[in-house]
Amino acid sequence: MKQLLLLGLLAGSLMARANSLLIPMDDRQANHLKAYGIAYKVLKDDQEVDWLINYRGGSFMVRQSAAVETECRVRGVSFETISDAQAAAIRQKLADPDLNMDVVTLHKAAKIIVYSPIKISPSEFENTDAVLLVLTYAEIPYEVVYDEEILKGELPKYDWLHLHHEDFTGQFGRNLHRQTLTDIKAQEDIARRYGFAKVSQMKLAVAKSIKSFCAGGGYLFAMCSGAETLDIALAAEGVDIVGSAYDGDGVDADAQRKLDYSKCLAFHNFTLEGDNGYRGFSTFSDINATGVGGYDQPGGYFQLFNFSAKWDAIPAMLTQNHETVIREFFGQTTAFRKSTVKPSTLVMGEGKTSDRYIYGEVGKGQWTFYGGHDPEGIRGGGGWRNPTDLNLHPHSPGYRLILNNVLFPSARKKKRKT
Repeated sequence: MKQLLLLGLLAGSLMARANSLLIPMDDRQANHLKAYGIAYKVLKDDQEVDWLINYRGGSFMVRQSAAVETECRVRGVSFETISDAQAAAIRQKLADPDLNMDVVTLHKAAKIIVYSPIKISPSEFENTDAVLLVLTYAEIPYEVVYDEEILKGELPKYDWLHLHHEDFTGQFGRNLHRQTLTDIKAQEDIARRYGFAKVSQMKLAVAKSIKSFCAGGGYLFAMCSGAETLDIALAAEGVDIVGSAYDGDGVDADAQRKLDYSKCLAFHNFTLEGDNGYRGFSTFSDINATGVGGYDQPGGYFQLFNFSAKWDAIPAMLTQNHETVIREFFGQTTAFRKSTVKPSTLVMGEGKTSDRYIYGEVGKGQWTFYGGHDPEGIRGGGGWRNPTDLNLHPHSPGYRLILNNVLFPSARKKKRKT
């Protein structure tokens, strides 16, 4: 009898043991940014992650294991141990049609690449690329590619591509503060090796390959001038919009009229800006709502929209946060002028007169554009050569938006076919 009693008590104890880990993403989370790294590692280890949309800031739930608990402790990520019964109760609650919540199961870690000139040159400015910073901080692995890898046709090997403060128009950022002569020469060398007469022609080929990658089922995430200049380059195919300071010949006098906005992903009806000087700050077009800097809202914040977790799952995932009002931040392309954003583009976050965070689809793929350079950067754009120390910003809601995009492709059940 005693043995049976002991066996019964042991069985009851095992049933009560925690079998799931809840990684909260509300104010009880000690490090929001590193929590994404935990979720990515679980996926990398071929385990699934339940993303609890609109539940405690967009929390994660995974199967309990000593390895995951250890990783959380080492990385300073808060977690709660819960039983299977508690996990089932959470799922049941989120399934309630009267609640704007849901469970999205993430299946497989996306293979991530970042398009960056650090692949070929010192590119000091890239030290402040927000995505490179946050991927490194969250301990999410990535590879770096640049023009040559894309021209070789390597993009289909990956799932997720990031573009930051890039210039796909072939004007080297219109600013020698951003790209050094070494950076420029490296790009000219690649263009020459691949038979292009100008860097602008090579960049157009790269831009078209990126669009094809996305249309084929890839996911594109672009920030700052990368978002703006990609569409400008696509619209200007076959039209010379590059001044003599960059390629030795003049701009097509009828360039503006010849732009084909149907080739763009996000923007239309934009007007090209004149060049303000190779060594000074210059914008590319009036897509940039704050071309000379500053912010379009007295409080300096933009608002995330609230989407239906059950009916608008994609934007609901991409806007998960513990805060819905985000501090605005500066960039060469700070924000997107509303009049230039296509009606087919979904706005997920906006300021008073500009759109800051937008989403769209092309072919089988998707893209997200996020205005600005660094979500925790110095106001007014000063100190852009100093990388942000994310140890000081572990709860950054602006950086959380980037990491939402990193996890989003994992919601796809089937491997992308190319």
